[in-house]
Amino acid sequence: MTDTSLRLEERPAAPAAPLLVVDGLRTVISTARGELNAVDGVSLTLAPGEALGIVGESGSGKSVLGRTIMGLHTSGPGMTVTGSVHFDGRDIQRLPARGLRELWGASIGMVFQDPMTALNPVKKIGTHLTETLRKHRGLDRAQARARALELLALVGIPDPARRIDQYPHEMSGGMRQRVVIAMALANEPKLLIADEPTTALDVTVQRQILDLLDRLRSELGMALILISHNLGVVAGRTDRVAVMYAGRVVETADSRSLFDRPHHPYTEALLAAIPRLEEAPHLRLEAIDGSPPDMVRPPSGCRFAPRCRYAREDCLQVVPDLRPADDAPLDPAGVVPPGRHLHACYHPVDRSGES
Repeated sequence: MTDTSLRLEERPAAPAAPLLVVDGLRTVISTARGELNAVDGVSLTLAPGEALGIVGESGSGKSVLGRTIMGLHTSGPGMTVTGSVHFDGRDIQRLPARGLRELWGASIGMVFQDPMTALNPVKKIGTHLTETLRKHRGLDRAQARARALELLALVGIPDPARRIDQYPHEMSGGMRQRVVIAMALANEPKLLIADEPTTALDVTVQRQILDLLDRLRSELGMALILISHNLGVVAGRTDRVAVMYAGRVVETADSRSLFDRPHHPYTEALLAAIPRLEEAPHLRLEAIDGSPPDMVRPPSGCRFAPRCRYAREDCLQVVPDLRPADDAPLDPAGVVPPGRHLHACYHPVDRSGES
């Protein structure tokens, strides 16, 4: 009889359990005009060490999504959060305030848009770093200062021994952003959320910060969520991309597939707006006509339809759900296998760029 069983060493390794699982997440903000659906039914997963780009125009809900994932936005007066966020096996939405404080910095780090407002102007750079090291890692003053110097060197700040005793206003915007990154990495988190980390920085410094994040992710083995309004920022620096529009994910795929063959008209329009070196100088970039919808009173159908050149009558009736771009059927339970290219569009863009 032939033994058809696999030997232990030949068995394929089981896939790693997801580090982050977001399921049907909604963040609703109460305003004087009514309820604003900032995040509307977002689901996604993130594996350990994976980099995910979240891209969309201002007002698409991407920053609110990042903060809700981290637990900065919770249900309370003026805000309602539903759905679930499980990080490393823990339900973030059910953690008490003390549990969230223990999670922040120690397991999840965040880099905010404006480094000047993220730093206390009356505290020295060293104090920003040593406080979190002493709280989460139990280091004494000397140990915390030594580790702070190591972190400043890690993020490429020259002459750390001098910089550590400076105040934020004594540093350039790029240096301040490096300090914010050092703070986020102080306790070696499993996940770093970078929300528009290059805002207000010049192009050269932007490249340096993005390269730094990419290098640190590789060296430290942490997962990364990179939030940006620019698809060009996440190009080559993420494993997967989720494109958001009006609070919803409208397309998600591995980075190469999304850039090589976008399926959603909104993704196509974002890609067309990226400047390219091979194009003639002063060439007019393609703009997306119109404005994002009013999320207090969103349109009844596809929210991108009023701005979409491919829109038809059915687009104005019902909001499309995410579905596999290859039209392959889902399993009987309706589960989408990881890594599939998904889009939420009734008339997706085909290979030639035509609907």
